Amino acid sequence: MLCHGYGVARRMGKTAAVVLFTFSAAQAETVTIAALGDSLTQGYGLLRDDGFVPQLESWLLEQGEEVVLINAGVSGDTTAGGKSRAAWTMTPDVDALILALGGNDVLRGLPAAAARDNLAAILDVARQQDLPVLLVGITAPGNFGAEYKSAFQAIYPDLAAEYDTLLYDSFLQSLQTPGTNTAAFVQDDGLHPNPEGVKRIVRDMGPSVRQLIANTAH
Repeated sequence: MLCHGYGVARRMGKTAAVVLFTFSAAQAETVTIAALGDSLTQGYGLLRDDGFVPQLESWLLEQGEEVVLINAGVSGDTTAGGKSRAAWTMTPDVDALILALGGNDVLRGLPAAAARDNLAAILDVARQQDLPVLLVGITAPGNFGAEYKSAFQAIYPDLAAEYDTLLYDSFLQSLQTPGTNTAAFVQDDGLHPNPEGVKRIVRDMGPSVRQLIANTAH
């Protein structure tokens, strides 16, 4: 009886070990992505589940990705603000970064060169931690002149090339394409997307995020 019980215990132990290993392996495949941004990332004016990060996470899970997204969006944040919190956003459990800052710099007319330096500093942190990055650009308005607009929009492809990151041209591009009724996809402020607008953004940006996941080392 004693020997029989010991054999059962050993077999149960092996089974438990296999289950534990399988569970641990499944956990190891989960990719944690931090989305560092401003109000567009944070989900300004929306219920929590309607925001960019929750909708993107849900979309990715529906595509079969094992992923967890961290909402590191702060409403009103500039590239300087993002730089100040970059190191503690990219904690050891973070596997990849979505970087979507610059809109508030443009709205305030802050120097393009300073914004570039701030974004580069954030990318330096990501490089030091060997994190793949999806850099999300902006469509700058012409309020401060054509030269400013051109200089600001050039920041993103230039940095993407320099740091070898993925690039998504503009956070709001799917709401601003010719023939799109933009008003149907934004809130009353005319700037921030409504839930349907976020869904449209997620649908268009999603494949780039899936590529980011593919670029992540496990």
